[in-house]
Amino acid sequence: MTFPVVGMVGGGQLARMTHEAGIPLGVGFRVLCDTRQDAAARVASDVVVGDYRDLDTLRAFARGCDVVTFDHEHVPAEHLRALRDEGVVVRPGPEALAHAQDKGVMRARLSELGVPCPRHRVVADPADVRRFAEEVGGFPVVLKTVRGGYDGKGVWLVRAADAPEAAEPFRAGVPVLAEEAVDFARELAANVVRSPHGQAVAYPVVESVQVNGVCDTVIAPAPGLPEERALEAQRLALRIARELDVTGHLAVELFETRDGRLLVNELAMRPHNSGHWTQDGAVTSQFANHLRAVLDLPLGDPRPRARWTVMSNVLGGDYPDMYPAFLHCMARDPGLRIHMYGKDVKPGRKVGHVTACGADLDVVRERARHAADYLRGVIDE
Repeated sequence: MTFPVVGMVGGGQLARMTHEAGIPLGVGFRVLCDTRQDAAARVASDVVVGDYRDLDTLRAFARGCDVVTFDHEHVPAEHLRALRDEGVVVRPGPEALAHAQDKGVMRARLSELGVPCPRHRVVADPADVRRFAEEVGGFPVVLKTVRGGYDGKGVWLVRAADAPEAAEPFRAGVPVLAEEAVDFARELAANVVRSPHGQAVAYPVVESVQVNGVCDTVIAPAPGLPEERALEAQRLALRIARELDVTGHLAVELFETRDGRLLVNELAMRPHNSGHWTQDGAVTSQFANHLRAVLDLPLGDPRPRARWTVMSNVLGGDYPDMYPAFLHCMARDPGLRIHMYGKDVKPGRKVGHVTACGADLDVVRERARHAADYLRGVIDE
């Protein structure tokens, strides 16, 4: 066998779905997981259990891999530089990944490039938060830990100077970023993929609907988005990928403001929840194109297969056994695609997603929403 082996650090659902995308490509796939119960460990044949924060564990994992990539951004940058210095191919590289690991670094670099972002500043204490609020026209403001936050964790909306949230972020002893609370009409995401030799593709810009800080629904393409604004978002994402030297998938999360501007909110340098719709709704999924990119293979076609695709996340509810609901949804809507992650069901935990495709957005959205709610136990008919 001469086909290459991809090693993915992290054993969550992103690694699980990337493994699936690699099967028809014929590539080998090795995954570094925390436990044998991780989502990817349940399906991959080449599994290493260990701590991604330990350099010797990473070295042992990388042996036999042609390239190392990630399903999360938490691997220490100094370890990645050490691996690269020892001849390991790491994609995306540590210099690019720093902009997804540290929100302060990301904001500073994007500001240097003239990329539109919310007004922001690293703050030291609640008094500094008050001063920042005065600079941007008053409360509310948003506070974020610069490292480690995801799915609404590590993010606080502070509505007043004396609100408890104004002090909460500083208790962890990590740097805190303050940002203006943007008056946005909706959230968008521009997903692009870039290879080492510079080839890049852009998926249709999507609308991302958040509930309690967690992605709930993604609509592809974003309904009612003027073509010129969609092109602006795609060009912006492609420019960021090029300027930061990203290899692989890049998700650029955006605010569309009420006065028609686009502001960059977050970056993710891996397959992303806003791109899950591509599994069933695009010619080439984000997972397959991420693998193609890190292996420097020709990238696949990102065009949509249907007029509309809607993806809804399935969060755990009060019913730990989802299988009866799974059977019901399959029988009720044979055209629906259900992706389960092999996780134990816990309230609020992402355990799967559903996608529906079609020509009528209202119908497609209702099909996806009904299935996600039924699986979760929100509805029973």
